[in-house]
Amino acid sequence: MKLYTEPFHFHLTSSFIYLLHNQTADMENLSFEFSALDLPAVLTIMLTIVGYNTYWFLAISPRRKAKFESQYEKEEASIRLVQFQKYVGTFFLGVVPLTICMLVLPYSLSDYGLSFKNTGVSMLWIFGLSALIFPINFNAGKREENLQVYPMMRVRVWDSRLILANSVSTMSYLFAYELLFRGLLLFTCVDAFGVWPAIAINIALYSAVHLPKGAAETIGALPFGLLICYITLTTGTIWVAVVVHWVLALSNDYLAVYHHKDMHFKSKT
Repeated sequence: MKLYTEPFHFHLTSSFIYLLHNQTADMENLSFEFSALDLPAVLTIMLTIVGYNTYWFLAISPRRKAKFESQYEKEEASIRLVQFQKYVGTFFLGVVPLTICMLVLPYSLSDYGLSFKNTGVSMLWIFGLSALIFPINFNAGKREENLQVYPMMRVRVWDSRLILANSVSTMSYLFAYELLFRGLLLFTCVDAFGVWPAIAINIALYSAVHLPKGAAETIGALPFGLLICYITLTTGTIWVAVVVHWVLALSNDYLAVYHHKDMHFKSKT
């Protein structure tokens, strides 16, 4: 054993010293010159970080919640707060980043995945993933930890107007969300760094923004983010990501209402 480990240790140490020497030599040749080729990825990464932080501090802060609760009764405050949060998110995650990118970068909407291409494959992905999502959400929706968070609007009776308001705001927010992560960020990073570094950056940031929602969603964001990045890059469009995220979020909301002992849908009679 000793005869094996000593050469092995020497080999590892020698390899490390060799790599360290080469890395040091490379560090001496580093250039901090900013080129036009760096701009797209640097800009979209910064827009993702700044946009999400701005959204968070403006819309999700405890002070904002307290302000709404001081102005309206409990259920009305919940409805207005969630609507406010989702439309602020739409603005800072979608409208602002897209506007800046369209003004600054030489990319078209199609370059960001905002196009209808590979429709047949996209529809197969949408229907296939939706068929998996419904039974998973039906079972997960029963769990107490899920019912404590969803639906975000803590309203006892859900009528058609509330369902419409919740659906529209959720779809608006998630469209902006996917446009930022799987559109602007992903495609520019692929151009700058290649496929796998771009996917790693994408799912790292995507998972990080789920941290406030707990360990389950943060960990779940890793495989989900990886799959959605793969689908987006192979289809060349963000629409699978958008529609699947709509299905995931809305089915979770309404199945949570169905399972919640203190909530129900208003009957037509």
